[in-house]
Amino acid sequence: MRRASVILVVMLFAAVFASIATDYTEQESLRPLAAAYVKRVPQELGAPNIITGILLTYRGFDTLGEVAVLFMVAAGVGLVLGERAPRRREEPVAAEPEALTASSELVQNGAAILLPLIATFAAYIIMNGHLSAGGGFQGGAIIASGVMLLLLAKPEYSIDHDFLGLTESLAGVLFVLVGIAGLIFAGGFLDSRVLPLGEFGAFFSAGTIPVMSVLLGIKVGCELSVIVDRFRG
Repeated sequence: MRRASVILVVMLFAAVFASIATDYTEQESLRPLAAAYVKRVPQELGAPNIITGILLTYRGFDTLGEVAVLFMVAAGVGLVLGERAPRRREEPVAAEPEALTASSELVQNGAAILLPLIATFAAYIIMNGHLSAGGGFQGGAIIASGVMLLLLAKPEYSIDHDFLGLTESLAGVLFVLVGIAGLIFAGGFLDSRVLPLGEFGAFFSAGTIPVMSVLLGIKVGCELSVIVDRFRG
């Protein structure tokens, strides 16, 4: 009976995916909303990367909310998995935890080679987010992957959570201040035209979008790094 139920469920999933595959037709033209953004972002914001332009300007409130949610996740993980309060004197003292197992030579050498490359790649992704695929979220995730590799190579390494928290908070405050500057000197909150748009496709262009991308990458990288470290056994 159980085997028959499993087969039935698999067949139902197969039917659903088959209907999706057979009914798929490639869209030959953009929808009106997408076409409007494709036209407006390069003209109004001077950013070749349309996705980054939309995320940091037209729907900047949503992006700010997503970063706030990520901060709450980091705070929740730290609250649950962080260091516990010291025991009272009358309670028996627990045995000292065993020393962490050292990583293999292969992992250590691989980390020594890859960590500088990961850091360089993260910086490139963040700073060129207004020109090509990438941006603050992607670069921040790459930073966290480098921190994870560092912890795998050196289990005894201790991350300074106070420094990460201060850096993350400072990046968030500066991000909001850039948004307020757009409200005062441009057309609205997080309006990137506070700075000149510059030459289209140049590194220094697209107003404050590169600045917001850097601040977002720092904030996301710090938050994800704290989460990764908290899950370390």
